[in-house]
Amino acid sequence: MNKRIKALLLATITSLSVVGCSSSKDNEAKVMRVAHNQGEEHPIHLALKEFEKIVEQKTNKEIDIQVYPNELLGGQREAVELTQTGAIDIAVGSISLLESFNKSYSVFNLPYLFDSKEHYHSVMNDDEIMDKIYESTRESGFVGLTWFDAGSRNMYTTDKPVMKPEDLKGKKIRVQQSQTNIRMMELLGGSATPMSFGEVYTALQQKVIDGAENNELALTNNKHGEVAKHYSYNQHAMIPDILIMNAKLLDSLSEKHRNIILEAVDEINKFEVDAWEDKVNEAVEQSKKMGVNFYYPDIEPFKEKVLPLRKEMTQDNEAIKALYDKIQEKASKESK
Repeated sequence: MNKRIKALLLATITSLSVVGCSSSKDNEAKVMRVAHNQGEEHPIHLALKEFEKIVEQKTNKEIDIQVYPNELLGGQREAVELTQTGAIDIAVGSISLLESFNKSYSVFNLPYLFDSKEHYHSVMNDDEIMDKIYESTRESGFVGLTWFDAGSRNMYTTDKPVMKPEDLKGKKIRVQQSQTNIRMMELLGGSATPMSFGEVYTALQQKVIDGAENNELALTNNKHGEVAKHYSYNQHAMIPDILIMNAKLLDSLSEKHRNIILEAVDEINKFEVDAWEDKVNEAVEQSKKMGVNFYYPDIEPFKEKVLPLRKEMTQDNEAIKALYDKIQEKASKESK
């Protein structure tokens, strides 16, 4: 039994009734609605379908998991807010959204936080670091369950590639709805344009924005490669997505069902991380056929431009600085 399961088993049961989870009769399956903003071929959706299979099998269908992709239950912000209230039971939230609920999450939005994929994964799999962060939003009505890999975020544009920060001058670039991301784009010289992920394709097509920053799957799964033909690996961030759950619902489950949920999320984390690499390779090959060109600029000038953000975030907040330092200590250990 992992640390997270042990910790949650000690949590006070705040309600005897399931909040968002619904059933019309005691002997009928309890329905849990799971929302996310990705398509049905995305690794996150595949992982959540695996979650559905595991939970329904292990509970003998006493819990009925229903997965809603493609923002069917609203954009990501709406999904997170509905998970707070229990109208949705489980949702996938971006770090950029979650930082507005607890500042601990803002650290992960810092550009160039991680030295490598190995460093990134070692931090996200560290219970000592992540369990406190997952629990940090309990007063807001939800807790984190696990993380999903989202690769590295890079710049893609409609007119010409971004080979140096100066290429962003005067360009309207879509960023996630986060003050940290907005500040990052300002430091790089671009004009930050926050918007819902579901609006990006049309915004690119209609030239409302000149580009966006995201991983390679956005080019194919969301067809951004149809209108943005220049993808530049400046690798400014490795930001995971977080699977969250209504806190009262989790606490109100029987010990057996709670264990099944928590063990299942550990399984689907590994499933999604493995699926991610395969899907990225597929997306790159498919994007090339769509006419997307890939570029590899020197990342050092980008790193230099965003250095002030690191100082701004950590200098007046001891808790954030301690978390940042702990993450950097992991990098030192990985390099040994």
